[in-house]
Amino acid sequence: MTTPPPDHSRRRAFRPRWQRLGQHPDYRFSLANERTFLAWIRTSLAFMAGAVGLYQFAPDVATPWAREAMAVLLSLAGAVLALAAYRRWSGNEQAMRSDAALPYTRLLLILALFVMAVALVLGLLLLSG
Repeated sequence: MTTPPPDHSRRRAFRPRWQRLGQHPDYRFSLANERTFLAWIRTSLAFMAGAVGLYQFAPDVATPWAREAMAVLLSLAGAVLALAAYRRWSGNEQAMRSDAALPYTRLLLILALFVMAVALVLGLLLLSG
């Protein structure tokens, strides 16, 4: 007795509309895009871990309000970055499916400037403390 083929129609119903358009890209490019997405998610998680670490385990770093403000800022940046990671992943997938150029994002510059600003503020807080 043979098993019937799996019913994939259910999974297709939950796909975004853009995933049903265009050509399927080479799986290597899709997997590379997914690895990039996961790298962005790791960065987002690192921001949130930094927020928890600063808030919970560094009571002598700065005044309580400054420490809380930095922790909230890092946590919010982690949340925004997670959303941006998905938007970037889906934009790249859509471009690959339609054989278009990959979209440009200013988020890389914003992320670099944010990390630089956080590093400078933390450095100043450590020096003043």
